[in-house]
Amino acid sequence: MLNSATLSRVLEAQQNEITEYHIYHKLAAKIKCPENAKVLEQISQDELRHYNIWKEHSGQEVKPKRFKIWFFYILARTFGLNFSIKLMERGEEAAQVNYDDLAEHIPVATQISQEEDAHEASLLEMINEERFHYVGAIIRGLNEAVVEMTAIIAGLSLVLIETRFIALAGVITGFAMSLSLGATEYLATKAEGLEGSRLKPVIAGLYTGFATLLTVALLISPYFIIEQTYTALGVMLAIALVIIFFFNYYIAVARNISFWGRFGEMCLIAITIASFTFLISWLATNVWGIKLH
Repeated sequence: MLNSATLSRVLEAQQNEITEYHIYHKLAAKIKCPENAKVLEQISQDELRHYNIWKEHSGQEVKPKRFKIWFFYILARTFGLNFSIKLMERGEEAAQVNYDDLAEHIPVATQISQEEDAHEASLLEMINEERFHYVGAIIRGLNEAVVEMTAIIAGLSLVLIETRFIALAGVITGFAMSLSLGATEYLATKAEGLEGSRLKPVIAGLYTGFATLLTVALLISPYFIIEQTYTALGVMLAIALVIIFFFNYYIAVARNISFWGRFGEMCLIAITIASFTFLISWLATNVWGIKLH
């Protein structure tokens, strides 16, 4: 007979297993790669078996977390299988601590914990989605857009009076930047192909160009809405920090690397360069007497 504290942890583990069964089963039915689908379906069946083991000890039926199922399903469809599964695996790592504690009362918990480790190994081995191979191209486009456009717009905000002129300059600069960076990535990937890289130059160029264009659009959007220049500048800087935060979080999860180090470094670079351009604009306006009306 389980005490109330142990029963509560068993029911929690049981609910996690049935929830993850539905997640893996749903993903297996939607992904295109047959080999990946087969592995995901096998893991889903293992999760269902784990659920039934916990059910034998709890003597209760437990409903899955519907929000979590749809959350990870939508996440996988939007940001890729690699990111969503690794994010979910982080949750399973925390759950395994619970399994280790339960093993003192329920020995089979050790077996379940070992199988969860095997799940992670299988997943990391099987994931091979195209978009993840082009993360480097996306990084280059986003980094260039955030750092350069933040600096350019910050500088223009002191020289130009009206936000609509700043927005216009941002549109022209951003569009040219996206085409230029996309072309550069195309040529670089094509050159790497001669050395054995399997990436497609056109796709790499499109990823870089699209990442740049999307980032630029987000950064200049406040200048289309807000008439007060410095208010628009503040909102633009906030948007830049949000973009840096979420993108670095994506990379940290997908590549299993430190988040805060990368986030802090990129923020420091963007803010430092923007400060220098703002200083140059201040000198142009207040020392050299250059002001555009």
